[in-house]
Amino acid sequence: MRQVLAGIAHRTLLSCRSTLVLLLALAVSGAAVAPSHASAKYAAIVVDANTGKTLFSSSADAPRYPASLTKMMTLYLTFEALASGELKPSTKISFSKNAAAEPPTKLGVKAGGSITVETAIYSLVTKSANDAATALAEKLGGSEDGFARQMTAKARQLGMTGTIFRNAHGLPNPAQRSTARDMATLGIALREHFPQYYSYFSTRSFKYGKQRLANHNRLLGRVKGVDGIKTGYTRASGFNLVSSVSDGNRRIVAVVMGGQTAKSRDAHMAELIRTWMPKASAKRGGGDVVAKASKESGNSPIRALAALLPGKNAPKPPARAEEEVVAEADEPATTEMTEQGDAEPEAVEQAYAEPIPARMADIDPINTASVPASGWSIQVASSPSEVEARAFLTKTTRQAGGVLADASGYTVTFSKGGVTYYRARFGGFETKNDAWNACKSLKKKKIECYAVQ
Repeated sequence: MRQVLAGIAHRTLLSCRSTLVLLLALAVSGAAVAPSHASAKYAAIVVDANTGKTLFSSSADAPRYPASLTKMMTLYLTFEALASGELKPSTKISFSKNAAAEPPTKLGVKAGGSITVETAIYSLVTKSANDAATALAEKLGGSEDGFARQMTAKARQLGMTGTIFRNAHGLPNPAQRSTARDMATLGIALREHFPQYYSYFSTRSFKYGKQRLANHNRLLGRVKGVDGIKTGYTRASGFNLVSSVSDGNRRIVAVVMGGQTAKSRDAHMAELIRTWMPKASAKRGGGDVVAKASKESGNSPIRALAALLPGKNAPKPPARAEEEVVAEADEPATTEMTEQGDAEPEAVEQAYAEPIPARMADIDPINTASVPASGWSIQVASSPSEVEARAFLTKTTRQAGGVLADASGYTVTFSKGGVTYYRARFGGFETKNDAWNACKSLKKKKIECYAVQ
């Protein structure tokens, strides 16, 4: 009998040791996918969209600035209005002076002009157009402030307890906050509640007038299974990205906030997808995973939703939310770009000495692109400040008109004298002649540039 008991005890000890080893291995594997030099702005989460289970999280409940991820909620309420019949894809959206005055990125519709709801949707999911977001807000909420209250109320109904919205576009406002967990909630809700409209998020580009507008989300078509959702950047937030990914029956939603560069953010997102997609469930839990997620433990990715969110669309919120926070002023203007010696053979660097408007310097340029893998590019400036280099991309895009319609703005770093500089470039030119011709057109607009490969 003693031998039997001893054997049981021995096997139990081995089992406990094995379990401990497994738990330690899982803890190490989870930590391994966090960036080794993450900034204080960093937060991330990966959620199994079939079960609502959290697969990975880091600072997922810490307050962060959502930047253009805000437009996900703008689109949620737009889709809700389409589903209810309040709007149609062909409904005209007028641009007020307020909407037309929003800084880039934007469509550039003049005050008094209009576009269709569908064009506005495409402009938000691809170009992340701030003017179109405000125009939708004024259409649906009566005013930008009114719509922001609706957005916050909807966030509460979806269980996004850490989110406050103050505008429809995500331009800097210190009172506008969210969390990685809340953004995952919203990402799942968009697909769960509006499958008939979700395909908009996978749009690679769309034509507006004579322009072909590319999607800012560079993982579309480059990382297997990625079908949306949204990028975002402000100086205060860092580089943000929400990704929805499908692989057979497995589905996840991943969020990265506070990336130091667009390239590192995208690389980290790709690593999260590669690491955690195989661990996602291949079995659908049944019903609305957003509503059912609250049945999990305290580590639920979307807590306390069952009582708040019905199986289909959440009810449209009242005109006013239940909480008010006084918004502070936008951040002050940034410093000017200074000249520096980055001379190359046959190269002329352009220094940007004009003061950059505060809101322009704080937002995404025309693309949050990584460095193009091939083809020709043109360089228009360089600076020791990435913010200012990217602001110059925005300024150049606006001045260039249709010359850069098919180009993608990005920055490239180089070091000189112990200082890191950022080259501002536009890629996407197939041949040297294409790049040269673009430069010729830009020089006629008094924008200096040169072609590089």
